[in-house]
Amino acid sequence: MEKFLYKKKSGNYNLVMAYPAVESFAMASLGYLWLYKIASSIDGINAVRLYTDSNKIFLNSIDSMAFSMSFDFDFLGVFKILESLNIPFYSKERNDDFPLIFAGGPVLTTNPRPYEKFFDFMIIGDGEQNFVQVLDILRQKKNKIETLELLKNIEGVYVQGNKVKKATVNLKDVIYTPILSDKSYFKDTFIIELARGCMNRCAFCTASYTNLPFRYNEFNKIIDAINLGLNYTNKVALLGAQIASHPKFEDIMFYLRNKIENGLNLELGISSLRTDAITPDIIKTLVLGGQKHSTIAIEAASENLRKFINKNLKEEQILNAIRISRENGLKGVKIYSMIGIPNEQNEDIQEFIRLGEKIKNENKGFNIEFSFSTFVPKPQTPLQWAQREDTKSLESKQKFLQKELAKKGIQSKFSSPKWDYWQTILSRADDNIAAFLVGVYQNGGNIAAFKKAQKVLNVDFSKEINGFSFEEILPWDIIENYPDKQLLINEERRLLKKLL
Repeated sequence: MEKFLYKKKSGNYNLVMAYPAVESFAMASLGYLWLYKIASSIDGINAVRLYTDSNKIFLNSIDSMAFSMSFDFDFLGVFKILESLNIPFYSKERNDDFPLIFAGGPVLTTNPRPYEKFFDFMIIGDGEQNFVQVLDILRQKKNKIETLELLKNIEGVYVQGNKVKKATVNLKDVIYTPILSDKSYFKDTFIIELARGCMNRCAFCTASYTNLPFRYNEFNKIIDAINLGLNYTNKVALLGAQIASHPKFEDIMFYLRNKIENGLNLELGISSLRTDAITPDIIKTLVLGGQKHSTIAIEAASENLRKFINKNLKEEQILNAIRISRENGLKGVKIYSMIGIPNEQNEDIQEFIRLGEKIKNENKGFNIEFSFSTFVPKPQTPLQWAQREDTKSLESKQKFLQKELAKKGIQSKFSSPKWDYWQTILSRADDNIAAFLVGVYQNGGNIAAFKKAQKVLNVDFSKEINGFSFEEILPWDIIENYPDKQLLINEERRLLKKLL
């Protein structure tokens, strides 16, 4: 069952809003749902949602189709949906008899080049404002060439062969879940964005760098949005890469806590907490809201590596955050960490064992779980030039950590180095990867499909894996961004000095 928190309109222009995954993920995607709200609130537009597990859509014609790409492997879902509608994958194979196909999302904001042969155009950066401008042009129903000429003039719209300035908006309206669904991955949960971006600027993090500058919503507007959501559900989740940096974060938490203490059966969730911002009051509020575990991100166990990646956490801050969590009612903490960071040494891996044992000894009976990913060098960050560590080496580190942490009675989970290897390639490739992506999809989309497509097409990915020099032109240099390339170079050089 769905509950609309706004009035949906309709019209004769058929826009398909496609999410390249199953419905439960789509209905948990705040960005996707908010853009759908924008489109479906405009007179004259008939906006239809579509997922990889949707039943066949019944439209006489599709005028245009918009995809949201949040993850590197979403291209598989894009192809699945296009194939189900008998729409050619390549833009050049679609004449005016086919709908215009476009996309936006974090993946494309960091590097649109691998996908530019499939989409007619892409939205780079924040989409709330330019999406409306795009729809105004699309509704004119001009031919493809004329439409793309008009779209090129909109900030944040990338048409192949052109440069583009990333769109950045001021947060005037609070973004929240506009449609509550019992089919969502977060069932009937009202998600609300408190802030966008992150001031910490961890050197590996696209969420920080592509969303600069750090912005936050007004306190009163946040409270109004929370109250709107509470008219429909008792489940509220606060979203943002650095929500605790909102200047009124403690006031927001106090407001929610007051609701609970006055009898509201409120279930409260938080995406993650900044380790050095955890306080007893915050944890107590989360516990009152039914949360049993929280997550913190330390990335590296050694202070030396944390300094290098600009994760400026002291060990005592990590220990203090876990102690506060335990003393104020949580049952456990998940600790996000990473291996394969450039310049990582064996001693840095050993530090996880030492730190894990120390945490365990200081927090008897408290559930501790390390969750490890492997370093994937991402565009638009100071580490975008870095080399990706060999997969076998990473697997060896994983086996060591799993074995040694288990000896200490500490749980651990790991991402797949093989999938992270291909994620590195997808992140840093250019448009020459297009045929390879189609081959991967046609061969089943699993690890074996990636290997087979590479072998059949004889594609060399050494550059994407080994990295780039500062002097090279990068595939994503077509984006005018802040910070610009030189500032990122300066930042990497500054961080490297911390290792000396």
